[in-house]
Amino acid sequence: MSNASDTITPEVVEAHGLSPEEYERVLNALGREPNLVELGIFSVMWSEHCSYKSSRLHLKKLPTEAPWVICGPGENAGVIDIGDGQAAIFKMESHNHPSYIEPYQGAATGVGGILRDVFTMGARPVANANALRFGRPDHPKMKHLVQGVVAGIGGYGNCVGVPTVCGETNFHPAYDGNILVNAMTVGVADADKIFYSAATGVGNPIVYVGSKTGRDGIHGATMASADFEEDAEAKRPTVQVGDPFTEKLLIEACLELMATDAIVAIQDMGAAGLTSSSVEMATNGKAGIRLDMDKVPCREEGMTPYEMMLSESQERMLMVLKPGKEAMAAAIFEKWELDFAVIGEVTDTQHMVLEFGGEVVCDIPLGPLAADAPEYDRPYLSKDEYKDWAKVKPLDGVPECHDVGVDLLKLMASPNLASRRWIAEQYDSQVGADTLQTGGDAGVVRVHGTKKALAITTDCTPRYVYSDPYEGGKQAIAEAYRNLCAVGARPLAVTNCLNFANPQRPEIMSQFVHALEGMGEACRTLDFPIVSGNVSLYNESKAAGGGSAILPTPAIGGVGIIDDYADMMTMGFKNEGDTLFLVGPEFWATPDPTRSHLGKSLWLSVVHGSEDGRTPPTDLIVERAAGKIIHQLIADGLVNAIHDLSDGGLAVGLAEMALAGGLGAEVEANSEYTAAQWWFGEDQGRYIVSVPDPDALMAAVNRETENVETAQIGFRKLGTVGGDRVLGVTLADLREAHESFFRDWMG
Repeated sequence: MSNASDTITPEVVEAHGLSPEEYERVLNALGREPNLVELGIFSVMWSEHCSYKSSRLHLKKLPTEAPWVICGPGENAGVIDIGDGQAAIFKMESHNHPSYIEPYQGAATGVGGILRDVFTMGARPVANANALRFGRPDHPKMKHLVQGVVAGIGGYGNCVGVPTVCGETNFHPAYDGNILVNAMTVGVADADKIFYSAATGVGNPIVYVGSKTGRDGIHGATMASADFEEDAEAKRPTVQVGDPFTEKLLIEACLELMATDAIVAIQDMGAAGLTSSSVEMATNGKAGIRLDMDKVPCREEGMTPYEMMLSESQERMLMVLKPGKEAMAAAIFEKWELDFAVIGEVTDTQHMVLEFGGEVVCDIPLGPLAADAPEYDRPYLSKDEYKDWAKVKPLDGVPECHDVGVDLLKLMASPNLASRRWIAEQYDSQVGADTLQTGGDAGVVRVHGTKKALAITTDCTPRYVYSDPYEGGKQAIAEAYRNLCAVGARPLAVTNCLNFANPQRPEIMSQFVHALEGMGEACRTLDFPIVSGNVSLYNESKAAGGGSAILPTPAIGGVGIIDDYADMMTMGFKNEGDTLFLVGPEFWATPDPTRSHLGKSLWLSVVHGSEDGRTPPTDLIVERAAGKIIHQLIADGLVNAIHDLSDGGLAVGLAEMALAGGLGAEVEANSEYTAAQWWFGEDQGRYIVSVPDPDALMAAVNRETENVETAQIGFRKLGTVGGDRVLGVTLADLREAHESFFRDWMG
């Protein structure tokens, strides 16, 4: 066998991100020294990004099944049944490190990669979403990063023709040196035409389609599995370059071929490119794979097998075809002006064998690369030990609110609550003509040609997760659940993007383990399984003066179904004179001042400059009961506007509803609470509803309270819709405050 040059020294092993112990495992797996090609393949397959070596153990504990789940974690994306022989296919992925180094291409290729994960399975993408975290707006690099990321997401999604319908953008100093760019795509397919990645059929041809392979993105997966040092800029060559026009052609060509019976298996070339796609296909099919590297379409001269296998050039797919279907498939891809090449075949050896220039340059058993890759049970702190480490100070008394209106204006103008119009206007949210709602609690898109609609949301409150990972994990799931309920959707399933810092630090591993524990409990109680996801670790940096770990950020992507989009709910006030009610835990109807949670609230941070206090607890039984009541109110036609309460509490919720509807509200304080507690506390499980006929509502409520589960949900009258003010502030002043941050920052 060819040695593929280059002596393997300890320095070469270290440069490939493998520990000495891991290199010993490589030697044991091969029974000999690897050559450079083989070392490179082990390096990317055993990277954190591809192997999940620090997280696999704990991911297994998450609930992933329900009667409507067709395919859970393990494939390119999750698949759920949405009725009428149709399925929704969706996933969320991170592109954090590349987006910090090169924000436009990092974000653009993040969108491209997640689109491929979805259409690989036979779905036409119908919506994109995102979850973005940035550092301090006054950080010297942050404006450039925000502009680049937003332009990259818009540039790619708009060109491909998939609407971006929702997302979240937050700012915190912890992301100064390591921003987060999480992209989500949702697609729709026929439930009997889902495509999977298992390569089967000895002798079946393996074909490469899409763009040519270049030298961009080599070792991207390895780079994404390490901390940033001060030399982050030097990693620019590891960032891929995307072409959304080619992606659009690739979608159409793949869907056209999928309409035939030619495809046995299909996999996109994402992280680790040709290596991970071929290894995953062969492993999932319990087969072997032989590739002729001379046949790989390359766009640069003299590319080596090492470069071809590790390149992360975009817009490429790998397929296994039925024998004799090659000419038909080639004709389709040639019609769409895309490369098509038969580069190998399925074998029964359970080895990956690569040939180049007539010689074997790689021969690796597949077991050690995938199923038997390292799996670590990293040390982590107990909940009490973590609390001691995090040193979260309790709230010292109840901070005062001297002027509710002044504080509300401050909050609405703050970076984390300011209008996202500057961002949203760069995304085409209407392409495809099926978008029904953006800018509300969830994005909503019609399932084309039906009365159904899919609701999509992305959620997480990292300051809660840092303070109490278990409660923060529960809250992230619960908020996604609430946002879907608030637009009238039945929550069905979750995808996630688990962004954490260095798992080799016990306190960080503690954040991961306990957040997953909370997420798992919430998913089980709310019947809201996790069907796909991504783990992004080592999100910390010494670059750009960062020197810190990010806040633990398990971003949640939730998907729900509205059976008839005529029943979709929006948050804007509709009519003067409508009555406003607070719906939520029964104690809010019967005042209990000890329950109002100002700890970790946005009000405390913005107005008092403090991040003290404990994370507000999430009562999952209350969440489920409140969601059930919200659905019943919508079904009975008793409400015309709904908004869930989260950051900024009741005051911000009212202001957002008023701005969305162009109507003010006359509301009363509750003397049992301080002004700060009542207006700005962030207790969970609460909604504001606007009601045309309060008598009909109360009659329905009285009937419903016979139900034990929903009896613990209270209704408290807040006031009425009308006028041009909220809490003494004019809508004009609220709007000016709300629009000011991005307008002034971006000039």
